[in-house]
Amino acid sequence: MRALRLPNWKSEPEIVEVDQPEPGPGEVVIKVGGAGACHSDLHLMDEFEAGAVPWNPPFTLGHENAGWVHALGAGVTGLEIGQPVAVYGPWGCGICARCRVGADNYCENPAGAPVPGGGGGLGLDGGMADYLLVPAARHVVPLPDGLDPAAAAPLTDAGLTPYHAVRRSWPKLAPENTAVVIGVGGLGHVGVQILKATTAARVIAVDTREEALKLAEECGADLTVRSGEGAADEIRGATGGRGADVVLDFVGADPTLKLGAAVVRTVGDLTVVGLGGGTLPVSFFAVPYEASIQTTYWGSRPELGEVLELGARGLVRPKITTFGLDQAMDAYRRMRDGTLEGRAVIVP
Repeated sequence: MRALRLPNWKSEPEIVEVDQPEPGPGEVVIKVGGAGACHSDLHLMDEFEAGAVPWNPPFTLGHENAGWVHALGAGVTGLEIGQPVAVYGPWGCGICARCRVGADNYCENPAGAPVPGGGGGLGLDGGMADYLLVPAARHVVPLPDGLDPAAAAPLTDAGLTPYHAVRRSWPKLAPENTAVVIGVGGLGHVGVQILKATTAARVIAVDTREEALKLAEECGADLTVRSGEGAADEIRGATGGRGADVVLDFVGADPTLKLGAAVVRTVGDLTVVGLGGGTLPVSFFAVPYEASIQTTYWGSRPELGEVLELGARGLVRPKITTFGLDQAMDAYRRMRDGTLEGRAVIVP
């Protein structure tokens, strides 16, 4: 079968022929119906080098995956051949306290995981191929009616990651409160939709690009703000001087972290989702009193089920552009130069 594989760090992926996987005991093979292209894949291609993470190339890209059950290993129950499914991306050990409640994203026994801190497309072979081997049936989540694999694939990361970030702050997103979304890209535009679908808070979207702000409006943002000088004052003014109860930074660069700290409200949440590599100095007077600052990584398996339900009901639908496997590098090039709107999905 064909697969888009990353041969080395700081290299361009290439399409090669590999053996079709066969499931062992407890494993599942998925016929891939869609694999999302993520900005973090560019970090693998452009920035990472040996020692950056506890795994190395070569491996097949694609950590946002959905398709149909193709083959079941011995002992697997509860799934049927041909059934449409999504694949939960982070693959933990399955036995630690975090994994037992479905939070493999925070596995505390990485040495017992199939690959420490990764999964399919992140150290192990992912879904940018005709077939994907999933090492444990618990990572395979049936799709609700009305959601096809190509639409479901980006929900496994671009939907799940912002959903988890929003969900943890639900108590601070009452009708009289405000959420700020910084960066309306592949994850940020879904974050706006999730806020509108699951809370009654007012949503302010911030970006440097007019087309991104237009997309934010289409996704339901109540106010859009052009990032740059004066953005913090505009947000403060729109919130009666109080600031935002929840700030979600989907960029994570120095300027966006500085903006987030400038507009978060006392006792508010500033959640850093983006991998922009920025730093935020924290001291007694650097941020408002009792403002919580946290990072998040992906989300839990139960939360993925909730996200898929939102997708099936049409409440959360990432804006996607589909590409064939032969066109996958076109998707990454458009992502790299900033001309891709929303999310790219590779359909083998």
